Amino acid sequence: MYKAKTKTGAMSANPVTVGDILVTILCVGLIALCILPMINLAARSLSSANALVRNQVTLWPVELTWDAYATILADARYIRALWWTAFLTVICTFLSLTMTTLCAYPLIYEQLVGKKIINTLIIITMYFGAGTIPTYLLLRSLNMLDTAWVLIIPNCLSVFNMIIMRSFLQGIPGSLQESAEIDGAGPIRVLLHIYLPLSTPVLATLALFYAVGRWNGFSDALMYVKNRDLFPIQLLLYNILNTTNSMETATVEGFTTPGVGETLRAASVMFATVPILIVYPWLQRYFIAGATLGAVKE
Repeated sequence: MYKAKTKTGAMSANPVTVGDILVTILCVGLIALCILPMINLAARSLSSANALVRNQVTLWPVELTWDAYATILADARYIRALWWTAFLTVICTFLSLTMTTLCAYPLIYEQLVGKKIINTLIIITMYFGAGTIPTYLLLRSLNMLDTAWVLIIPNCLSVFNMIIMRSFLQGIPGSLQESAEIDGAGPIRVLLHIYLPLSTPVLATLALFYAVGRWNGFSDALMYVKNRDLFPIQLLLYNILNTTNSMETATVEGFTTPGVGETLRAASVMFATVPILIVYPWLQRYFIAGATLGAVKE
């Protein structure tokens, strides 16, 4: 009897409201909006060209075929672009995290000379930029056009991400820093042995931001790179999706198999999207904690 009363009391204390039902329906709807297009895209990539022409494909492959993926995997340009993009993503993520940390760490010290001025100058860059043409002229004067550096250096630091990093470091108790300094640790040692080991959530979150940004980036390569060997996978995909004629696409991008058409486009999108999606589950547990840093102040 006691357990029954306890269960009844627990149920009455937390009743399901209309708001809960509406929020659940909204969440399910948003999940469906995100997942269903991916399912449709996967189905189109695995369907025959004739099935796509007849508009028979919705959420399940029709006349299942792997020809589009076989065409992509047999082409050296696609494989090279994939590995090149993966290499760029790793290098840019590591460099960006290093630059973000080195920029944010000094700003947590109250005794930093000109701290307010430096913060102001950094934040100004979030709202005002030189523009595309001055940036192009600057990169040309630095002889960075059509090189790998033009895809790495210009975007190695995000001010928004730096502010997130700074907010997290400011939230770490100052007593830890003071105790390390009493033991004779300098600023670099404090960073390496105190702050970085406690910064796993924000580092994982920012790594996800930087990695996704670099993996999905193509506009910088489109404007600054002409060497096809330096094309990232997204620029290769961009060229395919912006070519209306399927045979022209096959010719321009090096494919000689006729009839793939829309199936090739869908397979290309899946081929470029799935690798970065695989990374997300490994960093998901840190994402919420890292993304909400600085939202609450005591």
